[in-house]
Order: sequence, then structure tokens, then C-alpha cells
Amino acid sequence: MKPLSYTQISLYQTCPLSYKLQYIDGLRPKDKWYFSFGSTLHLCTEYFFKVKVPPPPPLEALLDFYETNWLSQGYESAEEEAKYRAYGREILTRFWQIHHPDFRMPLAVERMFYIDIEGVKLRGYIDRVDKLDSGSLSIVDYKTNQNLFTVDDLEADLQLTLYQLAVQEIWQLPVEKLTLYHLRSNTPCSCGPREPSQLDAARRMVLEVAENITQEKFPAVENQYCPCDFPEHCPYYRQQYMEARPELASQGVLPGLVAAEAVEEYVVLQSQIKELESQLEELRQVIIDFCQAEGLSRVFGQEHAITCKMMEKTGFDEDEVKALLEPVGLWPQVTSFDPARLKRLLDDEGVAEDIRDRIKALKQVIATFPRLSVRKLATEE
Repeated sequence: MKPLSYTQISLYQTCPLSYKLQYIDGLRPKDKWYFSFGSTLHLCTEYFFKVKVPPPPPLEALLDFYETNWLSQGYESAEEEAKYRAYGREILTRFWQIHHPDFRMPLAVERMFYIDIEGVKLRGYIDRVDKLDSGSLSIVDYKTNQNLFTVDDLEADLQLTLYQLAVQEIWQLPVEKLTLYHLRSNTPCSCGPREPSQLDAARRMVLEVAENITQEKFPAVENQYCPCDFPEHCPYYRQQYMEARPELASQGVLPGLVAAEAVEEYVVLQSQIKELESQLEELRQVIIDFCQAEGLSRVFGQEHAITCKMMEKTGFDEDEVKALLEPVGLWPQVTSFDPARLKRLLDDEGVAEDIRDRIKALKQVIATFPRLSVRKLATEE
């Protein structure tokens, strides 16, 4: 298969169908201003740091480069574009003021990489790699997100994880710091490197995504970005984009109903059911309270009788079971206290009979609840 990038992997994880529509079927998403804005600022950070020898470009040169390379796709109006164009100049001016005085040459800027993960090719571009005084490496990825990044954002960022995999393979040096640089506020948000177990999990995830793509598994998955740019291809939204068909006038999804009518009728009935369930629960509690107050097990109507019986739910106390099983090495078989695993253990004749009997002795009532059953009264002919 073709090499995968972080963008492709992330999109597949979000919605496999959207991945297929873009990267296999070749559908192109609509231009969006925030992609244009982010790409323009990325070009400028690359221009600032990608010099052969210090110093970096002066502020005037940086802003001239910004104007020359401004991307205008996706803005909804000239006013919106002008607002963000001015905003970008403010961001870059502050960026220059921060990084120009103590400028240090990076190890790499916009470094393209190809690495192999058990036969799956992973490719991408890393915004910046620095070599620290300690001899270790630092990875910086520029972002134009609206909000500042949290600790959880840093720890969960897949892109930084994949970049660490690539950097360590390319330079054979340890990574000491990972940074998401928030351009809007010119704030570097940093954390330590990923642990080996996290890197192994990322490798497995890449292999799993690649395997699913090879097997053509492309289900539609609803997420916070729905609907996307291709709702007419999505089973969750396609019905809204279906062309009117004459046969729908005479043939409905339910007798006498077309789809739109069926939806509304369903909602009405569902609302009525909820109201009836609420009334039923109120009556149920009235009957239970009456039986318990009068010491009754059955109450009679004119044509029916209702029996009120207290039911018991049995189970085991986890701490008691663990105290019994752990010393004899059987606790791992029911780790996290799965009742189904405990039942299999009780049925396992390979377990000593006295142990199974002692487990059974721990069984106790963990809850009680009333249950009502209805009986139709016999009537005289």
C-alpha cells in the first residue's frame, strides 16, 4: 500500500469512510480559511528558521514574505480575510521579537521523513528539530489552534508520538522534549518524551490502521466534525440529499407513510410511551408502598390481581473473594472481578473442591427489589 501520513491515520481513526472518500475515491474537501491561515504561518516559521547561517531574516523581510505567500482560499468574505491577514502580521511580529534575539540554528526545519514499521511506510514533515545542550533532541510542531494546549492535549497528541518515532530512527539520538507551539499566543507547550510502551502502542496502531485499509474496512463513524464535506455519501446524512423519486409518493417505508412522516410519527409515539411509562412507574410504586405498609403479598382489583414479591440479587464481595483466591494463585483468573470469570472458576473441576465450596460460601444478598406480576382473575360463566 501507499505510505501513510499522520493526517491520513488521524482521519481514518475519526471516520474510515471519510478517509476512503478523500484518499481512495479522490474527493476533494472544501477550502477552509483556517487551513489557509495555518499554512501561511507555517511557511513563515520555516522561512525564519531555515537559514544557512545566522542571523535570521529581519522583521521587514519576514512580513514581506508573509504578504507574498499569503493564501486566500476559504475565507467567506474580503472583510474576514483582511481581519485574519492583520492578525497574522501581529502573530509574526511577536514571533520575531521572541526568537530573533537568542536565535539558534535548528538541527532540521520542515524535515521530510520515511520510516518503515514492519512493512508499512510512514511519511511526514517535521516542523523543527533542535539539538539541546544535553545532546538530546527536541521536536517542535507549530499549531494555529484557537485554544492553548493542556497537559492532556500534549500527552494524547499522536502526531508528536509519530514524530518521536521518526526522529529517533533518523538521528539515533534520544528525544528529550516534545513541544506544540501555539502560534496565536506564541506559547510553547512542552512535555517529556513518550515512553517505550507508548511508542510500541503507536506502532501497533499504525499497523492496525494499515491492515483495516488493506481489508477495505471503511464504516461511517459519527463524530464532532459531522457532517463533513461529503454528506451525500454518508449513510447518516445521505437521505437528506436524495433526489425526489416518484415511487415514494405511492410506496412508503411504512404502510401509508413516506420516510419523513414515519420519522415524525415515531417521535410522537415514543413521547407517548415515555409518558405512559412514567404513569406506570407511579402506579407501580403506589401498589408496592400499599403492600409493604399493610404486610400484603397480593392486592386485588375487579378483574385482576397483582402479586408483590421481594426478589433477591446475590453476588460476591470483591475484597472477600480476592482475600480467598490471591493466596492460592487463582485471583488472576477473575482479575477486575468479572462475575462470568468467577462462574467459570466455580465450574472448573480442576480447581480444588474445598476452594470452590469456600467461594460459594461467600455468596450473599447484595440487593433486594420488589417485582410485580399480574394474574387475571377467574370469572364465573
